[in-house]
Amino acid sequence: MSGPRKTTGVVLKVGGSLFDRPDLGQGLRYCLEVISGERHLLIPGGGPTAQAVRALDRCHGLGEETSHWLALQALALNAHFLARLLPDAVVVGQVSDCQAPWSEGRPCILDAHAFALADEGRPGCLPHSWQVTSDSLAARVAEVAGAGRLILLKSVTFPRPVDWVEASRCGLVDSYFPQALPAGIEVDAVNCRALWG
Repeated sequence: MSGPRKTTGVVLKVGGSLFDRPDLGQGLRYCLEVISGERHLLIPGGGPTAQAVRALDRCHGLGEETSHWLALQALALNAHFLARLLPDAVVVGQVSDCQAPWSEGRPCILDAHAFALADEGRPGCLPHSWQVTSDSLAARVAEVAGAGRLILLKSVTFPRPVDWVEASRCGLVDSYFPQALPAGIEVDAVNCRALWG
């Protein structure tokens, strides 16, 4: 999407590498408080559920097309997992579903499978490949939402300033992420393991 951003909202990608933290809910609540006054849309990472799909693909040769949609269903499961940790949050299937919860000051968590089904075939929709992970999904959601900011909550520290092409080469984000990033958006990555202690 070219031109000015349409909203002042922020998309937060919650890395699956953080799912093993007993204090994940507390940490996410802290992040939402720090980024106050914004409309929050959380995108769950893959974590153990997406790794299970990868393992099934390796074992059974499911192929990238089938694995793509199974991984998105795994992300949908993860959305409901995060909602258990953030009782005020609402799981939504589309960006347009966020307006009512946002008007009540509630964060939203995206069901990635429902989003991707509706986004399929639109200009800029994501390819069906293991090169695409929840990093690129978050960038695509930020594009569709017209978000002003995209924050990747990760378990690693990124070199500063962040070169997203180099970050993709080093495996800090997926290889498609630089292509998925919308123009004119503020993007950052936070090492939550360091931030939360």
